[in-house]
Amino acid sequence: MQAASPSFLALDPSGRTLLAVTEREPGRLTSFRVSDAGTLSPASAADSGGRGPCHVVATDTVAWVANYTDGVAAAVPLADDGGLRAPRTFSHAGSGPVEDRQEGPHAHFTHVWGDRVLVSDLGTDELRTYPLDPAEALGGEVAAVLPPGTGPRHLVELADGTILVAGELDCRLHVLVPAGPGRLEHVGSVAITGRTMPDGAPGYPSHISVAGDLVHVGVRGPDVLSVLRLRDAAAAADGPPAGPGVVGHLVVENVSDVDLGAGAWPRHHAVLADGGVVVVAAQNTDELIAVRLDPTSGEGEVVDRLELPVPACVLEA
Repeated sequence: MQAASPSFLALDPSGRTLLAVTEREPGRLTSFRVSDAGTLSPASAADSGGRGPCHVVATDTVAWVANYTDGVAAAVPLADDGGLRAPRTFSHAGSGPVEDRQEGPHAHFTHVWGDRVLVSDLGTDELRTYPLDPAEALGGEVAAVLPPGTGPRHLVELADGTILVAGELDCRLHVLVPAGPGRLEHVGSVAITGRTMPDGAPGYPSHISVAGDLVHVGVRGPDVLSVLRLRDAAAAADGPPAGPGVVGHLVVENVSDVDLGAGAWPRHHAVLADGGVVVVAAQNTDELIAVRLDPTSGEGEVVDRLELPVPACVLEA
């Protein structure tokens, strides 16, 4: 048993089961058991519940999968030994104003959100939510609606419950705050980077992460790792500031754009060494790129490159 063209990987909380989704059709989810020595042995496989699975996140008992092509969120029961059972599926519906990318729903990311799961849908400009336990999920609810044409891709949750979303279609960082059980309020957005593609068009943000007060976003097209700093607007010494970088309770500032090389197409990255190193999967130049970051200034530089065919996901084990 193997996972053909795996596009995203995830470990269960024990670190003993590795999950992989495959980009080939039909959509599949494959599990492997991880030994003490770090070797992998095949465990199980199941339908992903839809077409074009692109993301998976695991709890002790279930793996939630985002199926991009048909916009289906799926919950796949997960056993202690890595066994997978048939998924329970939840279809999204809707569209957006970007005709060639938002002709229908495109589930893109899943995030464990307390006792619920958040699913970003690039095609409908929504974040949808479901009970974490699929047995309790009678149907999904809309947790937040983002501005038309946002194209929400990946997201990250801050310690205070704030959600940061990378807009793939508008190249902006969107800020959402808790607004009651199962609800989020969109309070604004800022440009992720001033860098553009050669024709002047904005880039396509992919993965987003946070370490300390720094946010990292890979931006395809300009091929940079953009680094933004977060500050509490109320804590400013001269009073709450005003301006384009103020979003709700945060001040968000782009502090650097680390050039990864033309054509890199950064699809995913992992943050290591307490935020001092970011390893980027450069899909189109067939390499992993190590970026060393200064946590004080946010400035970074490429310090190493490792040849690797078409990397799509970086997972620290």
